[in-house]
Amino acid sequence: MTGHTPDTREGQPSIREAALFGLCPQCGAKTLFEGVAQFAPRCRACGLDLSKFNVGDGPAAFLTLIIGGLIVGLALWLEIAVTPPFWVHALLWIPLTFVLVIYGLRVAKAALLASEFQNKAGEAGRDPE
Repeated sequence: MTGHTPDTREGQPSIREAALFGLCPQCGAKTLFEGVAQFAPRCRACGLDLSKFNVGDGPAAFLTLIIGGLIVGLALWLEIAVTPPFWVHALLWIPLTFVLVIYGLRVAKAALLASEFQNKAGEAGRDPE
């Protein structure tokens, strides 16, 4: 696979690949998510226990700020440049916000999980497995 770093073994995706495509950080199978943005309890291909990883709510907080700022900026630009009716704003920004938040959340959560796996990170006081 491309994107190998010295820390990754053969068959393991890079953090970027795991994040963009929802790949298991151990085997590279597309089994990371079971819902829209919910991790599967374990990888169906290799059995990696995904429930032991804790990515928390950090991705959601950052995405709210980043995507919210981007959407507001674009909406203001459109309003000043074209002055469309309100329904155009609703038609554009509501679906775009939804798609960006869901996809962004999947990518951010997957990147954090893959990073935890590759760096063997864990909670303080617990022995790494």
